[in-house]
Amino acid sequence: MTCVREKLDNYAGEVCKILFPIKVDFFKGNGSNISLCTLSSVELLKVISKSEIMKKLVIAGRLFSENKGIDQIVEYCLQNPKIQYIILCGKDTKGHFPGDALMCLLNNDVTTEGRILGTIAPYPYITISKENVKRFKAQISIVDLRNCFDITKISDVVNRLGY
Repeated sequence: MTCVREKLDNYAGEVCKILFPIKVDFFKGNGSNISLCTLSSVELLKVISKSEIMKKLVIAGRLFSENKGIDQIVEYCLQNPKIQYIILCGKDTKGHFPGDALMCLLNNDVTTEGRILGTIAPYPYITISKENVKRFKAQISIVDLRNCFDITKISDVVNRLGY
């Protein structure tokens, strides 16, 4: 039953991409050690992309899924070893909760099947190796500003962390 539901959810996700395409994925900045994730808040991402804090961010992007999206974040961070921080802000994706899954990835472990433990996300299965999870956890600290939409507060955190 779970397999059928997962297939239906994947199909629904693909249909949504066609019917409701989101053209904004990420914006590159000029920073060296901070990345920022607005979760499902695309409008917040657009505002941040035009702000001064982009000078201190390596990248600012969004995260909609608790599996492939987290795989992409981990791979990007491992390919860019100077990144030390991920700032999570904006609204978590209802029904998927990738922000919760990412927090749990850093604070908990993953099973041999790649399931992130402790999360409320429904399909928190990542494909990255346990070794890469370990490397990611050693490299990254997350600043949890979920449900924060205040650009001033976000900027203050970026300025405090950046160099």
